[in-house]
Amino acid sequence: MAAIQYYDVILKPVITEKSMAGMSEKKYTFLVHPEANKTMIKEAVEKMFDGAKVKKVNTMNLDGKTKRRGMVYGKTAKTKKAIVWLTDDSKDIEIFAGL
Repeated sequence: MAAIQYYDVILKPVITEKSMAGMSEKKYTFLVHPEANKTMIKEAVEKMFDGAKVKKVNTMNLDGKTKRRGMVYGKTAKTKKAIVWLTDDSKDIEIFAGL
């Protein structure tokens, strides 16, 4: 396993109806590096977003979907999703503010 830096951990935010509804409870959803663990995700969020204090992190591994093109079957890449809970006194994450 290569050394993963904090800026490599968070790949992109997840923008869905369910994840947007969780923002009122200070829950934010991100796609993260498949080899990242909960402590790495917590450190990355606190370093990347000023004033964010993480209370807890839930992660889930998602298998790739089976896709077909003609008679050939294949799988898409595996992904990992993280739901980050912020503490009550922390600031909101700015990238979600305009949505």
